[in-house]
Amino acid sequence: MAVSIRPWRLSDAADVAVIMNNKKVQDKLRDGIPFPYTEKDGAEFISGTLSAGQGGAFAFAIIADGKVAGSIGAFRQANIYSRTAEIGYCVGEGGWGKGICTAAVKLVCRHVFDGTDIIRIYASPFAYNAASCRVLEKAGFQYEGTLRSNAVKNGEVLDMKMYALIKAYGQ
Repeated sequence: MAVSIRPWRLSDAADVAVIMNNKKVQDKLRDGIPFPYTEKDGAEFISGTLSAGQGGAFAFAIIADGKVAGSIGAFRQANIYSRTAEIGYCVGEGGWGKGICTAAVKLVCRHVFDGTDIIRIYASPFAYNAASCRVLEKAGFQYEGTLRSNAVKNGEVLDMKMYALIKAYGQ
């Protein structure tokens, strides 16, 4: 399966709506995402992404076999963490288990490390999300520890796992 990343287009709004209007997908993400998720919500997300600027936000559509399969972004942190970025991603349920996320994570990390001064990219998936943890491991991220009772999602107190990828010096 051919996987690539590209900047978002407003014409992707309907595809985003299909992906995000799925409770199984949303249960693996942070709160604040509308449900049900409409094409208008998708257009607002894309518009916000496009206006965020490229200095600190690197957000892309994940393309698998020529179609929008998901969303991925790396977001520069502030203050003493200014050379650190947090990565987040999701793929529609139909793309689960096909290596799409792993390929997209590798592409975004290469893009960020090659084009910026960022030296660390991290992610903190819910501990129960074994698939997301595996994506990170297959993309070369190292498990750094468990953040115990770190979040509340759907009324449940959850642990999160911390993973990081450090830029190799001389890259």
